[in-house]
Amino acid sequence: MTAWTQFATATAGDDIDAMFAALCALVQEEIGAGLFTVMTFDPGTRLARRRWSNMPVESPPGGTKPMPPTDWGAQVLDNHQPFVAHVPADFAPHFPDHELIVSLGFESCLNLPVVVQGEVLGTLNCLDVAHHYTPDRVARAARLIAPGALCLLLERQANPEETSA
Repeated sequence: MTAWTQFATATAGDDIDAMFAALCALVQEEIGAGLFTVMTFDPGTRLARRRWSNMPVESPPGGTKPMPPTDWGAQVLDNHQPFVAHVPADFAPHFPDHELIVSLGFESCLNLPVVVQGEVLGTLNCLDVAHHYTPDRVARAARLIAPGALCLLLERQANPEETSA
């Protein structure tokens, strides 16, 4: 069974965590990610919440964090463009937890905004070894936005009180 078939099967059910796990399998098949997390975003409050992680001990779901105006926020949340960092020096100025990220062995990242009808629902966050997110992988990552949107919309429907950060 392909990751796409697993995703279709998971989204036919009502287990939100299974859907996010199937989305993670899609990410692995399409572009790869040592660490994959899904964040929700509330544009009204500019709060983000980590909703799902394939490494829940090291990068646990839950909690909120403010997303004040920054260069990263302008690019990803306001202008709906992916953020790609090839080495830690590229993301360190933007991520307060950059030391933890590097300590886990991740040196590159790709943050994909998930946008539906002009609204940022959240981001798909992929971390891996240095220089992993090549132009080809970034182009392929666009395939993941619609499945990510489906997961985030289903999450919002299932847990309306939790999906706004």
